[in-house]
Amino acid sequence: MEALAAGADVSMIGQFGVGFYSAYLVAEKVIVTSKHNDDEQYVWESQAGGSFTVTRDTSGENLGRGTKITLFLKEDQLEYLEERRLKDLIKKHSEFISYPISLWIEKTTEKEISDDEDEEEKKEEEGKVEDVDEDKEKEEKKKKKIKEVSHEWSLVNKQKPIWMRKPEEITKEEYSAFYKSLTNDWEEHLAVKHFSVEGQLEFKAILFIPKRAPFDIFDTRKKPNNIKLYVRRVFIMDNCEELIPEYLSFVKGIVDSEDLPLNISRETLQQNKILKVIRKNLVKKCVELFFEIAENKEDYNKFYEAFSKNLKLGIHEDSQNKSKLAELLRYHSTKSGDEMTSLKDYVTRMKEGQNDIYYITGESKKAVENSPFLEKLKKKGYEVLYMVDAIDEYAIGQLKEFEGKKLVSATKEGLKLDESEDEKKKKEELKEKFDGLCRVIKDILGDKVEKVVVSDRVVDSPCCLVTGEYGWTANMERIMKAQALRDSSMAGYMSSKKTMEINPENPIMEELRKRADADKNDKSVKDLVLLLFETALLTSGFSLDDPNTFGNRIHRMLKLGLSIDEDAGEADADMPPLEDADADADAEGSKMEEVD
Repeated sequence: MEALAAGADVSMIGQFGVGFYSAYLVAEKVIVTSKHNDDEQYVWESQAGGSFTVTRDTSGENLGRGTKITLFLKEDQLEYLEERRLKDLIKKHSEFISYPISLWIEKTTEKEISDDEDEEEKKEEEGKVEDVDEDKEKEEKKKKKIKEVSHEWSLVNKQKPIWMRKPEEITKEEYSAFYKSLTNDWEEHLAVKHFSVEGQLEFKAILFIPKRAPFDIFDTRKKPNNIKLYVRRVFIMDNCEELIPEYLSFVKGIVDSEDLPLNISRETLQQNKILKVIRKNLVKKCVELFFEIAENKEDYNKFYEAFSKNLKLGIHEDSQNKSKLAELLRYHSTKSGDEMTSLKDYVTRMKEGQNDIYYITGESKKAVENSPFLEKLKKKGYEVLYMVDAIDEYAIGQLKEFEGKKLVSATKEGLKLDESEDEKKKKEELKEKFDGLCRVIKDILGDKVEKVVVSDRVVDSPCCLVTGEYGWTANMERIMKAQALRDSSMAGYMSSKKTMEINPENPIMEELRKRADADKNDKSVKDLVLLLFETALLTSGFSLDDPNTFGNRIHRMLKLGLSIDEDAGEADADMPPLEDADADADAEGSKMEEVD
């Protein structure tokens, strides 16, 4: 007050206890009775109308020492008189405070009554006495129970802050009990990390990894994380977005800071530098914990099955930690069998002279393991990773390389494999030989493909469709088409132009080349090229724009194979009848089988 009189700018907000004035949210009048050891007992009273009174307490209960606060609740706030409501409040915000918090509770106990007075009353009510066996009478006396209501102080905050103890002193059972009380999970946790950070700032934390992923793990409407923030054992909030990144939202635990102010608001939290340091440390410790789990193969399989999407989301979002998170990824590959392999193990198995990590994306393992894109890679003995999770497309787009080895897609342009001089010479000869057919196919397909080239990635299949090095893959195109709220304009510039790669060593292509050289306007060539293109769309992972036309082509091939004459009236303008059908029925039949 003296400082205020001297003209000093003293803001009383936040100086008079933590959140004291919040009492007026529920109370219309507050009385504070306080007694100091060396002073008289005083009463502070206010109805929050901008004024208060302080008087000496002469008539009230003598406290001896300490403070008593009495709240006169508003009519619409009487729920705060309920025992259950108060217990929940204390459990949420002050469960770990070192000072004992007791609640005046009503207790109902059952008491056995066997005194004579009660018996006499009973006799009077009945009006007559019956002769009864003495033993039975004694039993009745024993059985007689009445309910007695008593009041007593009950300690509410019994749970001790486990994180204040040393990790080596805490048993697995204690961690498990704490995890269950913190998360309401019925299962034990998979792993735990208990640590403290000291130095410029101090905080203690316990992080738990659950055994299962919650069903709503990526639901945007739920709270952003499961880390509870405490300041000196007082609960502050459990939905602080700045505390941990979204991809680690499955990690549960508590953080107890010694440096944050108790009466911190959400706005100040967002700009608080201490919080940024805490976040950085939490992410670092989470990654450490993941590596600890990875040491046990069985535990890591459980963890990876539940949270692999989170790790991949982390690679997409967290550029600082993406190289570390990449070490935690596991994929099936052409050489891994039923087991999954890490990128690190892949690098150790790389062939001599192999500089890139090869991968293929697709809808499922079954869909990619026999893909035409893998034929040459398998023949040369290169291992290819199967990336069949939709989020892999996004993660790999960010990762690009691992330990200096570039990640190369088997379905995109730019796949360069080592070739001997003989192979190069043979390739050039075939390129020249099939140049005419490439031009004919391009003329027939028009804008459907950007170019037609001789392939060096297919061995058995007649052809395949590859996408540009920097656009969407066929799998990514499928994923984007499936988005319910997608932006259609994006597909225009992100969908790659397709390049048709033909296999010059395939007998279908050889026969097609001969026919095209003989007559490039041959209608059967056009029909077969369109059929090959549509088949290649499917085997390369794309979807057909017009499945009916494709179906009709297949039906006509079947008719041809079965030597069924096609009615002239059914002929379609888009699909001219195959010429010389009778003359070449056998050749065409064998060709049809190869297409199948």
